[in-house]
Amino acid sequence: MLTSRRDFLKRTGTGFGMLALAGMSGAAPVPHFEPKAKRVVHLFMNGGPSQVDTFDPKPMLTQWHGKPLPVKNFRTERRTGHAMGSPYQFKRYGQSGLPVSEIFAKTAAAAADDLCVIRSMQAEVPNHEPSLMLMNCGDGQLPRPSFGSWVNYGLGTENANLPGFVVMCPGGYPIVATRNWRSAFLPGAYQGTHLDTKHTDVTKLIANIRNSRLKAAEQRRLLDLTQALNAKHLKERAADPALEARIQSFELAFRMQSEAAEVFEIKNEPKHVLDSYGSGTHGRQLLMTRRLLERGVRFVQVWSGNGQPWDNHNGLAGTHRKLAGEWDQPLAAFLTDLRQRGLLESTLVLWGGEFGRTPVAEYPALNGRDHNHYGFTCWLAGGGTRGGYVHGATDEFGFRAVKDVVHVHDLHATMLHLLGLDHVRLTYRHAGRDFRLTDVHGNVVKDILA
Repeated sequence: MLTSRRDFLKRTGTGFGMLALAGMSGAAPVPHFEPKAKRVVHLFMNGGPSQVDTFDPKPMLTQWHGKPLPVKNFRTERRTGHAMGSPYQFKRYGQSGLPVSEIFAKTAAAAADDLCVIRSMQAEVPNHEPSLMLMNCGDGQLPRPSFGSWVNYGLGTENANLPGFVVMCPGGYPIVATRNWRSAFLPGAYQGTHLDTKHTDVTKLIANIRNSRLKAAEQRRLLDLTQALNAKHLKERAADPALEARIQSFELAFRMQSEAAEVFEIKNEPKHVLDSYGSGTHGRQLLMTRRLLERGVRFVQVWSGNGQPWDNHNGLAGTHRKLAGEWDQPLAAFLTDLRQRGLLESTLVLWGGEFGRTPVAEYPALNGRDHNHYGFTCWLAGGGTRGGYVHGATDEFGFRAVKDVVHVHDLHATMLHLLGLDHVRLTYRHAGRDFRLTDVHGNVVKDILA
């Protein structure tokens, strides 16, 4: 079990001045074993992208298009009808011959041999809220720390001037909002910092990033007084995690003024880099992500947008194409950029949603797909994963994972392993018991390790 932040400070006698170093960067925790990855990027396609229209081709589904599928007990959340073949063509890419849908052609052309595609993912229920919580926090019901919070708790940060866990979501919040990146019972320093990336002006992207009234030295004196009063207040209380987090957040907010604004000013990038990412929102998000990674941010989560954009119960052919088109070029540029800069091998990239979609059409429109938690796809890249590799399989129609099934708990255990963390040993004492991200579940999927 790793020590709590408070216990660490008490033992070392460094006091609350250490709180200026987010994630204990002055004495960073040591991984359990040699890591393959140092940082994580989670590209969240919230709403649930269809596996049979992206990275899991099903020729049999196309053959049965418009007909009832020859399967028993085909349980869906809503009323569904006939088989719905993919409206897109699949093509093989790279030396690996990885099959990918035409809607992600640029990503496949640029990085097929970097992708480790898991086609046998499973969640627990076909509902957004609990599935989002499971994917992000390891539990669909109870308030638990997010994956990003656990990673920062386990590894600390490499840059005290920036948050260790950054969340980008253009237009607002996804379903269940800030619960997706909460720290819960972990110290508040490990909470994700949300940015509404619909804004391009850094002063709107990060509120109050610049102080027009006080110089830095004056701010520092004012902050020192505030921190001293807060520290005195905290000393008089045995435990007040909220106040402890507030002390840290004040310090971090001040430090961010020196570095954060520059990070998000992507106009300083060379023209050919800007052109490669494109002018859209996701290109801007992914370019900012690369810049954050270069500056030591441990965990970056990038969402498709507010709500659940990929939740296409009708009109899937057009909407999935549109959504993928907004991501395809930026994804290709991002993975290429990381590879060329020598960052991909030490950066673990996860792409996927909270679940997948059914291979049958949903009533009444019969041109979209219902939720499917029985079998769906995500992919990993970099960070010690096997590139150009497909793990597991769904049945011939793409409904249920039937080979080498990977539960979300297994995915989390594997990703922590790549970061040098044993998911069983990464615990935090709370309410009389040791908690961990995977609770009492999870197995490392060794076949996807390079």
